[in-house]
Order: sequence, then C-alpha cells, then structure tokens
Amino acid sequence: MTSSEKVDYDALIPNNVGLADDPKLRRALEAWHPGYIDWWMSMGPEGFQAADVFLRTAVSVENEGWAQFDYVKMPDYRWGILLAPAVEGRTIPCGEHAGEPVWQEVPGEYRALLRRLIVIQGDTEPASVEQQRFLGATAPSLYDLRNLFQVNVEEGRHLWAMVYLLQKYFGRDGREEAGALLERQSGSDDRPRMLGAFNEETPDWLSFFMFTYFTDRDGKMQLEALAQSGFDPLSRTCRFMLAEEAHHMFVGYTGIRRVVQATVEAMEAAGIEDPYDLEAIRPLGVIDLPTVQRKTNQHFSLTLDLFGSEESTNAANAFNAGIKGRYHESQLDDDHRLINDTYPVMKLVDGRFRSVDVPALIALNARLRDDFIDDCQGGVARWNRVIAGAGIDFEIRLPHVAFNREIGEFSDLNTSPTGELLTDDEWEAAVDEWLPTVADRAHIESLMNSKFEAGEYASWIAPPSKGIQNKPEDFLYVKLP
Repeated sequence: MTSSEKVDYDALIPNNVGLADDPKLRRALEAWHPGYIDWWMSMGPEGFQAADVFLRTAVSVENEGWAQFDYVKMPDYRWGILLAPAVEGRTIPCGEHAGEPVWQEVPGEYRALLRRLIVIQGDTEPASVEQQRFLGATAPSLYDLRNLFQVNVEEGRHLWAMVYLLQKYFGRDGREEAGALLERQSGSDDRPRMLGAFNEETPDWLSFFMFTYFTDRDGKMQLEALAQSGFDPLSRTCRFMLAEEAHHMFVGYTGIRRVVQATVEAMEAAGIEDPYDLEAIRPLGVIDLPTVQRKTNQHFSLTLDLFGSEESTNAANAFNAGIKGRYHESQLDDDHRLINDTYPVMKLVDGRFRSVDVPALIALNARLRDDFIDDCQGGVARWNRVIAGAGIDFEIRLPHVAFNREIGEFSDLNTSPTGELLTDDEWEAAVDEWLPTVADRAHIESLMNSKFEAGEYASWIAPPSKGIQNKPEDFLYVKLP
C-alpha cells in the first residue's frame, strides 16, 4: 500500500487520499465540515446524539481487518474519505474507450455527465438519514437501534465520499454542488431530494427494513455499475462503499426475516393456521403476513422507479463514454461495446406483456433493473422458508414489474401484482388488497413502542440469531444518556 492509501486518522478528516499533501483541497473540505456537522445535528437521528453507540469504524481499506468496533457518540464519529486500493494496470471496461487506461482526471468532454451521476448518488445518502431520523424513539431493541445508527453514520460517510469527488475534480461547480447536498431535504416542498423514493416517509421499522432490503439494494446495483467507471477515483470510491452497503441490506433482510419469524411463532403458539385471520393474529402483537406482503409490494415498486425509464439515451451515453458500466461488467461474455447487440425489454403489446428486443445500449436501465429483481429473489425465498417451516400456507412474492409504477414503460397502467391489466374502477376496488391500508398503518404504528433494556425485544420481532461481533444477548449496544 502506498503512503497515499494508508488511512490518516490524525487528521480532522480521516482519509487515504493524501489530503495532507493537498492543502487547497484540505481547506475546502474543512470549510465544508462545519456545515455537515450542523446538518447532522439538525437532521440526523433525533434525540440520540449524546448516546454512546457500539459502532463499526473503517480503519483500513484492506479486505481483512478493515474495521474496528467501539463506543462512540455519533457526532464524534470519524467520517472519512476512503478509496479502495488502486488496481495496477486497470483499463476502461466498456464503451468506446474499452481497453484504454483508466482516467485519473475528469475528461473534459464527460465533465457534466460525470458530475450529474456523482451528485445524484450523493443526494441519496443524506436523504436516507433524514427519512430515518425519528425511528430511534420506537426502536424494538438496542440491537436494532444500534443497527439503525450504523446505517446512518455510513450513509453520512458515503456523502463525504461523493463530496470529496466533487470538491477535488469539479472546481467551483463541485463546491456549489457539495453545498447544495446539505441544503436539499427529504420531503421538502421547496427543496426536495432529487429522486422520488428519497422523499417518502419512513414512518415505522417495517418500512425501515423494507427500505434497507429493497432501496439500499438499488444503491448496491448503482454502485456496482459506477464501480466499473473508467474514471478511476469514482470506481475506487464505489468499490469501498459497497462493503458498507452490504451491511445495510443485511439489516433489511434479517429484519424482515425476524418479523416473519415472530409472526409465525406467535401463530403456532396460539394454534392459528389461517394467515388471513387478522382478528385473531393482530391481538398477538405481531405483524400479519398479508401486511408484510402489502409492504413488500409498496417498497419493491417504489424502488423499481429508481431505475428510471427502461430505454434511456443518458444511460447509453454514460456506457459509451466508459463512465458507468453494467452489473458485474467484467463477468459478461460480450464485446462490452453493445453496438449491434439487443436486450429483451418487457412492453405492453396489443394488450399483453411481451419481451421485445431493443438496442442493448438504450436498454441498460432495464437490464440493471432485471439484475436487481434477480438479486431480490434470494432473500424473499429465505423468508418463505421460515413460513413453510411453520407449516403455514402463505408465500411472499415480488409483484409484477408493471405493478404500481410511476416512471417508465408502465407508468400509465393499472396492473395487479400478478400482471393483469385493470380499469381504473377495478384498481380502486382492489388496491386495498395489494398496498398498505389505513388499518395496516394503524396496526403497525400501535406496535412501535421502544424496548431499551438490554436483551429485550418487541413482540413483533424475533431476536437475531447472533449478536454483533458475537456479543451476548444482553449486550448493551447503545448506552443512553
């Protein structure tokens, strides 16, 4: 590892990008730092800034031993700028520059396109912290409270990663964009976040788990594609962020599995076999499986919209330029240029959903979305094994890709979760079967009561199979002031 790749933890801003040797950049980032702390204190986790939290902090970018765990107050967390190690001899993996050496500086002709991609990615990071800022008050355990805060501080670090790129490589424009990242706010009428899903509320913990399972998985897919970038600093930034993003999806997957587990165990204990007998199940203090399905439908469809229109010239331009690749680009068996290739995209043709071959270059959003759907299936299958193991006749399913869409090919359609086309009246008559109802939200809200004793868990969620760092069940993950 070169000296510039060693993590400097003595600096105000921990980094492995050699800030000590770049005084102009260091001053710019240090000038941005107070505004970030002000944002964190006003828009970060409400009511817990003075708590000591058992958090993971990155101390190395090596694959092994890259993190340490210790108690820290969140405002004192050592947010930093960390890039994955450089790959010697790396070349641009796709597009018209495929095979050429990667860029260490921004090519002038791609400056605007690169800046926009970085800003959009950067905007999602503080947005999720803002969406989740009130959840701590209703945490179902100290274990879950700690996981929420771990996700929050890492989203904050990901913001730092994007701000570094803007400040170092985009001059005055980059500094202005970095400032704007702290000025927009999730759900604001005047200055909302850039992507719709990041202006939605996260009102309860089931929503949080759904967000970290589905929406953070979109983040994974986007980061994987950006990690292919011919702009090497962006690639290295995203490769390191992916290690942290994996934890966020783990929180979502295990959270929903534990919700399902608590429900089926309560049903078994009460001798209830019918998963739709809500009058019998809800008084048990658990979240019934049909509500879990409706929340799955909601969050999955909202996340699909984040991939944008199925056919996109912007996506084609980014690929052609070598700025953004495909998911696992290097593992794909083609010429990585796609000039004459096609890709099957689902469309509505003569009243039926059909796969239509379109030029692969403009179908990159659809392909990334399909990769996302495949990636989601594994966790859903494991949730269903918990249900089947209890002998309950119920299966959680991902809805049809056209269901409840606001962006893209299917935005003007009414479609059931299984893909039937509906009239407006048919949709209105059945929508309460498919998306969370007022009664569902009220029931979930009624369960959102905090459990702040070590080793204590709310009735609606099972304990984890093991603790963080194999800590005992009664470990004090958060020391409340």
